Amino acid sequence: MRLETPRRLAALVLLGMLLVSPAGAAVSNPPLALRAGKPESPYHALALELVAGLSQQGSNAPMIAVEESQGSVQNVIDAVQEPAAHLFTAPPNVISDARRGNKPYGKNPHYGDVRALFPMPFQTMHWVARKDGDIKSFADLAGHPFAPGPRGSFAERQTATVLKLLGLEDRAQLVDIDGGATGPALAGNQIAGFATSGSYPIPGLTALAGTAPIRLLPLTREQAKQERANDGTTVAAIIPKGTYPGVDEDTLTVALPAGIYTTRKLSDADAYRITKAFWTNLATLGQNAPAWRAVTPAMLSVLGAKLHPGALKYYREAHIVVPATLR
Repeated sequence: MRLETPRRLAALVLLGMLLVSPAGAAVSNPPLALRAGKPESPYHALALELVAGLSQQGSNAPMIAVEESQGSVQNVIDAVQEPAAHLFTAPPNVISDARRGNKPYGKNPHYGDVRALFPMPFQTMHWVARKDGDIKSFADLAGHPFAPGPRGSFAERQTATVLKLLGLEDRAQLVDIDGGATGPALAGNQIAGFATSGSYPIPGLTALAGTAPIRLLPLTREQAKQERANDGTTVAAIIPKGTYPGVDEDTLTVALPAGIYTTRKLSDADAYRITKAFWTNLATLGQNAPAWRAVTPAMLSVLGAKLHPGALKYYREAHIVVPATLR
């Protein structure tokens, strides 16, 4: 059971989107590219889900094709260097780093041309333990085997941060096992818990909760505040009760925000059409891809870049409150 492997849409669905318009007419113009990481990445899977939702008949969005990329850093670099307008996925901290001229970006005033369209599901931390075991809080991890997540992953980094903040970095018994083995290891009582991240509900975790009783370890408000101050890239997040079988309380945790971005090269008309199509089709998108149910207009505040004028036009028409920093 691989908990961090993203969901994938059928290749035929994507092929159909590339060849046929929402109304069924032949496409005369090449589709707009959406750069979204490697095929195995969470962002790529979410991008495929998004494009499937935007291709609904009557959405009036331009045709969009998901393209593989080398990741968020390269997405931002390419966005300001390539002449053609396109969309890309990224967390807000990457945009901020580029604008400050941090490595590997260097000084380039065109990073100021990056514009946001709308948020996408956040990569949310899940700290998982058996509900019928001894682990009820982070303090209980001392002396128990716990899998912090694959080396170098967002989950491992956040676990290290939290354990250090709580003074548990030398007391928790961290074990290095393959991410696909964590579910069976917990079900078999070989480990007391594990960390994973993703847009909830994570399918593998839902499946695990159906075979073994699980609990999600919550952060306190103060712990979440300390973690965010220490990390600088995360936001507080709530995993609602009922997201997973047997988890009957809201869980306070942290998450890495993300959004769909472009630059001022994209026309106002296309930015408007894409943004309107997204919000008007979000309910249907959430029915087909549950992770998108967590996206709300309130998440605009963490995008970290001004909205594209075409997107801002839609938000004003829809009477969606936009923070002054994004206008």
